[in-house]
Parts: sequence; C-alpha cells; structure tokens
Amino acid sequence: MDKIDNTKKQDVDTTPEIDTQEAPQEAPCISRRQLLITGGKMGGLAAMSMLLPPQVWAGKSKRSGMVSSAVTARTARYPRIKVGRLSALKQDKPVIIRYPGKADGQKALLIKLGEPALGGIGPDRDVVAFNAFCTHQGGPLEDQYDAKNKIMGPCEFHLSSFDLTRHGMMVSASAVQNLPQIVLELKGNDIYAVGVLGLIYGYPDNLLGV
Repeated sequence: MDKIDNTKKQDVDTTPEIDTQEAPQEAPCISRRQLLITGGKMGGLAAMSMLLPPQVWAGKSKRSGMVSSAVTARTARYPRIKVGRLSALKQDKPVIIRYPGKADGQKALLIKLGEPALGGIGPDRDVVAFNAFCTHQGGPLEDQYDAKNKIMGPCEFHLSSFDLTRHGMMVSASAVQNLPQIVLELKGNDIYAVGVLGLIYGYPDNLLGV
C-alpha cells in the first residue's frame, strides 16, 4: 500500500503585499513672508470689525448711523451734540462744525459727499464728518476738500490726502494715520455727533479741555 501523507501542503502566496495605508503626505511649506502676510490680513480684518459700522459687514443696519456695539463702547464717554440738519446740507458743500469741544483744533467738516461712504448716514449713506487738521503735522484742511475725488487734501504742508469714502484713509504723501472721523447719528432730520474714531492731531486725549 502506498503511504498516505497526512501533511497538507500550504500554498505559498507569491503575490506582492500591497500596503493599503496611504503614505503620510507632507504639509505644504509656508514661508515666513506668507505667514506674516496672512497674519497681517487676519489682524487687519479683526481690527476693522471693531471699527466699521455693522452695515459694512452685514449689509444692513437697524440704526441710521455708524455705531456698532464695539464703536459704542469706544465712544460712550463722548458728548452727544447736534451738529446740523440733513435737509440743510448741499452736496459737496462742507459745513464747519466743532467736536467734541469748541477749541480751534477740534474744528471739523460735515459733508454730503453725494456717494456712499463707510460710516455715512442718511438715506444714501453719504453724509460724513472729519476733523479738519492733517494727522501728519496738523496742517489745515478746511479749504482742501476735493469734491471730484471725495478726498481731503492735499495738505499745504506735505501734500497728504485722505479718502473720505473709506474712513479718512491716508492715500498719499507723509501722513501715516487716518483722518479722525466724527461718529454721526441721525434722528429724524437732526444730525448728532457722538464720538471720534482716531486721535486728533496735537491731542493726547480728544476730550482734553472739553
């Protein structure tokens, strides 16, 4: 009789083993410059969200003015003063006001621009007010309104100019700070100044002497 081999031969799988786990992918390298730029943008947006009126972010506002909760906190200590009437304003004809006090350095211009502006009040969001002195070295700007370009300037000292549709942002020459914007509110036909965004030239505190 043939000898029976009870040993079962095991088939050897010669198929190469396939690793089903994906190799870890390297995270994209970010340069120091990209990091600084990204951080700067995020910081800028955070700062703007504290200052800009709610209608800039949400597209609408429950109040006819530029006062968000953050701005309200910043302007709470300022006086609320009537500075004009909406119906009395004429497009591109600045009106001199003084705020927050009566000193010469606190002279400001109330202007109906004729086009929407950040922080503008009224049906067309085009009424704004700004301090009338350059933030560089205090040059007078009350006669330097450029109606065509909606800017204040150039300053007669060093030619600085400021965009009145974008919170008084510096657009040329030597100034490095925005032109201080007067926070406005509208109640019926009456325009009230309720605060200042930015430091008035020559003042360690905008309420000094008020």
